[in-house]
Amino acid sequence: MHSLKHLIQIALEEDIGSGDITTDYTVDPEIKGKGIIVAKESLIIAGLEVAKDVFTFIDPEVICRPFFKDGDLVKNGDTVMEIEGKLRVLLIGERTALNFMQRLSGIATNVRSYVELFGNKKIRLVDTRKTIPGWRVLEKYAVRVGGAYNHRIGLYDGVLIKDNHIVACGGISKAIERIRDKVSHLVKIEVEVSDLPSVKEALAAKADIIMLDNMDVHHIKEAVALINKKAIVEVSGGVTKENLNFLSDTGVDIISIGALTHSARSMDLSMRII
Repeated sequence: MHSLKHLIQIALEEDIGSGDITTDYTVDPEIKGKGIIVAKESLIIAGLEVAKDVFTFIDPEVICRPFFKDGDLVKNGDTVMEIEGKLRVLLIGERTALNFMQRLSGIATNVRSYVELFGNKKIRLVDTRKTIPGWRVLEKYAVRVGGAYNHRIGLYDGVLIKDNHIVACGGISKAIERIRDKVSHLVKIEVEVSDLPSVKEALAAKADIIMLDNMDVHHIKEAVALINKKAIVEVSGGVTKENLNFLSDTGVDIISIGALTHSARSMDLSMRII
């Protein structure tokens, strides 16, 4: 993936700069060895291939042997990967590789904790565009690893008419009409609403997906009954682990949560030379 290679290059240039002065002065350039990446807490692993790509970007001759696959539960103390090659390469790539794995594993672990609350309910839990700039493809990949689904990747691959579009266009009906006249028949049109009159307007304009934004459970149930399967129903805003089950019992089809990505903490992994 070209964007991933570019991101790895930027990350390495940021860290290495004009050279790793510590490693360059302490480690002979031809010495070879092994390193292991170890989990320091239980987590859902993600980013194994990205970590491998970091080391092989520096030196294509580095050999990486993962002992798990992305999406696996890794326990505290488990060795997740072995890296073999020139020690300089291992030391230079260590922090960048770990940064990718720790962040992506953090998202995957966070997402899994939400998904497990659903049980067997047939509702899609999806992410948002609230991602670190430049990391979106990776973070949305980690969401899938954790067991949830992706909303649109960017502004280019899905129509979502939000409150500011509605204000700028002069109403829900006008916005939907304008877009439907321009986009392919294959593109679904989603509109964000925050009250029942807006739900009715979106229904009348034949929106494909209606997003109920920051509505309480009582009004969500009313909206679901009003929509009555004439459109896909998404809930967004104010979703927490504490109210997730209440929201999932309202009859909605999709629940989107920005916290899947923006509130995930990095997990603890470290590399040791052996």
